[in-house]
Amino acid sequence: MTRYLYPKNLTAKANIWLWGMRDFIVLSVGVLLSIAAIVKFGWMIPAALTLCYGFLTIRKDEMTILSYLKYAIKYFLSEQQYYKWRTQSGKEN
Repeated sequence: MTRYLYPKNLTAKANIWLWGMRDFIVLSVGVLLSIAAIVKFGWMIPAALTLCYGFLTIRKDEMTILSYLKYAIKYFLSEQQYYKWRTQSGKEN
């Protein structure tokens, strides 16, 4: 079996700059549509949405800001946290 040194024996996901390949393609299409909306109608909302999506999908160490926000919302808001308190002697209250 041939082993390659880069990227991770060819098993790593393809990345372009700070984004994954899928996110980069979505951003490229979003930028083109945003430019068309600005030129044709003067709408800035598609450009703002594209910019927000681009910021949220920046990838660092296989994790995006969007996935971090999902984990944080899941941890703090949607999943119940269960704590069990004990005294110094080890008996439960």
